[in-house]
Amino acid sequence: MPPVRAVAKQLGTSQKKLKPILDLVRGQRVEDALNTLSLLASPWAKTVAKVVASAAANAENNMLMNRDNLRIVRISADQAKSLKRFRPRARGRIGPIIKRSSHVIVEVDEDEGRS
Repeated sequence: MPPVRAVAKQLGTSQKKLKPILDLVRGQRVEDALNTLSLLASPWAKTVAKVVASAAANAENNMLMNRDNLRIVRISADQAKSLKRFRPRARGRIGPIIKRSSHVIVEVDEDEGRS
């Protein structure tokens, strides 16, 4: 069976801030990943936890997989469209401000070791 995925688009943070959070839960079982994310202080950990829970719910409801056997097989943050703003600087010049955003993709699949 192919892995089941969930995507959160246009999150208002950069990939650089999400990468340490995603590295913590990559390859873990879904329940362990949700427990880990609930203990993190970062405000983006809650959003990542929602995406992981959504992927697990998609697998459970659409593909009739057992939630206890689900494992995160792929989790990544991809670059989304950036907001470009400008701030005035000295002597009539402008300084660019780039507000980055990202997409979070989570794929879960049943663990082959447990059946």
